[in-house]
Amino acid sequence: MWVSSIRVVAVGFALGWKARAQDIDYAQFVNPFIGSEGGIPGYSYGGGDIFVGGAVPFGMVKLGIDTFELPVNQSALNGGWTPKGKVTGISLMHESGTGGGAKYGFPAQMPLTMIEAPVNLLDNETYCQGRVGDDVATVGYFRTQLQSGVAVELSASRHAGLYQYSFPSTGEKHILVDFSHYLPHLTRSWDSQFYAGGEIEFQPNTSVYTGYTSIAGGWNIGPPVTVFVCAEFDTPPDSAKAFKGKNTFPVSRHFRTFNNATIPQPTYTGTKAQAGGLNDRVGAIFSWNGTANETTTIKSRVGISFMSVEKACAYKDDELAAWSIKDTAQAARDEWNRDVFSKIHVDTSEAANKTRLALLYSSLYFMHLIPSERIHENPLWESDEPYWDDFYTMWDLFRNQVSLWHLIQPAYYESMIRSLIDMFKHEGFLPDGRSGNYNGLVQGGSNADNVLADAYVKGLRGKINWTEGYAAVKKNAEVLPFFDENPIDPQGSLKDGRSALDDWIPLGYVSADRNSRAVSKTVEYSLNDFAVSQIAAGEEAGDQDLYLRRSAGWQLSWDPEASSRGFKGFVMPRYANGTFHKTYNITNCGNCNWEDESYEGTAFEYSFVVPHDIARVISLMGGPSHFERRLDYVFQPNTSGVDLGANGYGITTINNIANEPDFQTPYLYNYLNKQHKSVHRSRQLANDFFTTATNGIPGNSDAGALNCWLIWQMLGLYPVVTTPVYLLESPWFEDVNVTVNHNRTLRIRAEGLDDGDGKEGFYVQGVSINGVEWDRNWFEHGDAGGIMSEGGEIVFRLGEERRVWESGREPPSPGHRVVDVGEGGGY
Repeated sequence: MWVSSIRVVAVGFALGWKARAQDIDYAQFVNPFIGSEGGIPGYSYGGGDIFVGGAVPFGMVKLGIDTFELPVNQSALNGGWTPKGKVTGISLMHESGTGGGAKYGFPAQMPLTMIEAPVNLLDNETYCQGRVGDDVATVGYFRTQLQSGVAVELSASRHAGLYQYSFPSTGEKHILVDFSHYLPHLTRSWDSQFYAGGEIEFQPNTSVYTGYTSIAGGWNIGPPVTVFVCAEFDTPPDSAKAFKGKNTFPVSRHFRTFNNATIPQPTYTGTKAQAGGLNDRVGAIFSWNGTANETTTIKSRVGISFMSVEKACAYKDDELAAWSIKDTAQAARDEWNRDVFSKIHVDTSEAANKTRLALLYSSLYFMHLIPSERIHENPLWESDEPYWDDFYTMWDLFRNQVSLWHLIQPAYYESMIRSLIDMFKHEGFLPDGRSGNYNGLVQGGSNADNVLADAYVKGLRGKINWTEGYAAVKKNAEVLPFFDENPIDPQGSLKDGRSALDDWIPLGYVSADRNSRAVSKTVEYSLNDFAVSQIAAGEEAGDQDLYLRRSAGWQLSWDPEASSRGFKGFVMPRYANGTFHKTYNITNCGNCNWEDESYEGTAFEYSFVVPHDIARVISLMGGPSHFERRLDYVFQPNTSGVDLGANGYGITTINNIANEPDFQTPYLYNYLNKQHKSVHRSRQLANDFFTTATNGIPGNSDAGALNCWLIWQMLGLYPVVTTPVYLLESPWFEDVNVTVNHNRTLRIRAEGLDDGDGKEGFYVQGVSINGVEWDRNWFEHGDAGGIMSEGGEIVFRLGEERRVWESGREPPSPGHRVVDVGEGGGY
């Protein structure tokens, strides 16, 4: 289903290849459809929910089709594209890889070959189109053919999109502009988006239209997002009519004018349509059907802005000066190659493993689609600081993705951090999730704390105001946010901060009777407070010990008597009176959702998720041998107590690599100085669940978090979040050059790598870092002369023998504290 339109010229993989790395077309290896399909062939449900269309790295515009696929419960509409869904519109804004409620899908156009009955311009079910043949996507470019015979080609710049429509040589040619179009969420009315108003205007005999649309609600139940639009057609239409119509979308519970009314016909209003007091829908229909107009190809360039029509027009004219889809796609491709793909360079010659190249560069692609860079596009307040949106969400990103941005995208990443702190200054809290210029949803802890701490301990400074940064994380640790009354959690705020501080501060844990998600929140709040302590060490040293002590709160939820599958001692739901929920199912978290006692993971899984104090986890599990036995068990097939269904990608183990809390668990053998078992488990997971197929990732991409896990796996490293520690694993390539800290080179070499022909020649026999023989299976960011900031070389000596090569001490547990949980702590 995908094409590689440019064949790379083979280059020597020895002396001199580094100098030409920036000239290689890495984009040819990217498959933009990986993750577009789920476990049910032909449907997106259970897949990656990824965006498919035209975009540049972190672009504000992500131009693609919006589809509707039945049955609804097997659809995942947030990225717009679905395998078999009918096209309802083609819009400029999308998320990517997100599994929650829909957001964006506006502003939109739609090519039509008839507009008479039964077509109703206010009812996209009357004109939506199936697709013929396979869609085509490459980096920066998308093509589809509609059943009407119209071929659609798309590409985009940072703030503008270019549409090209090729109509059949006979028949009508119309383009509908619908400012009330958006991605719906038909199974959950409370977080469906809804249209809140708009305006469209054009002058007679012109090819330009301008206006705005306001869309509210969606995943984080946000206020209206107003997007200003400036668009132009390359060929003036023969006729154009603005229209309006009553807002009767059946799912929207907001601003509905007629509860059970049928969808009316549009009222044509000349050259301008305004929503008016009842938020009427507005749009326009442009037609090219005059006898003198024989064109079959119509192009449209559209700029958008959150600030003004004038800025939208400037983006349209400046970023899309040419009308060429080919040139626009090539410019996007060049930007991806220069600013993303060339940051990690491996052998791309004819002899290279093309599957691995596709996995590496496709993964880099998906982890650079969101968040959205919106410098000078902040409509909420005036500031000299950068602005970013679509952090969807920190719960996903903090596990490993931000650590890779830190290395290969330091300018972008510093800009993100500054933006997060500026949000705190003007809105009162750091976001845990954010989209549509609005915070929410908080899935567990205040995980922006972890993001800031990870940057801080690795020395990211630049123009970041760390005094304000510390104030932001300290507020998360101390101030209970207001209750936002989100219907999916009646017990606490989901907009900002930590909704269970009313338990956490007085009790030291989150209680199961007064708050939801008690198990997962307790574990996450513990890491959050450790993160606060890490920044306090440099910014307010007197606070450090307080937050270190609070970071041990997870131990107060450790029930040494809880038992499951022959193991004893787990984090468990604990009530405010100090007793435990003794009958809680340790291997099944129910729906594992907002209202449950553990979120997106079981108590069995969360008992391992304490990256700042694995030493104490080992002790509470009964010591190294018991810990190892339990760790072995979570990777055994058919042990899962949760029926993951179509969303589970065939995972039957307790450890669920499709879900972020389990990302680090395969690497925990390093803490036993048995790194070869970490290599074995993680390599097995990567090979079993990550492929180049359309269902090639195990679940939601989660803004690229799953893709990033695979990149770290391929590099042979894994970051321990909120600390400067990296675990040494086993690289997939003989020679990798990673551009770190703007212009330094980290070289990772694998001597003796051989994992073909049934062999497993990827086990580590020894490691050297910058020429020094390394006896530990980990290192820190600043080790060996600052290897991760100044560059250098890590050499892995690999072979088939599974051996304990490390003789030094185990990875550190910098948050180590002992809280009495009873004799032995379980085993």
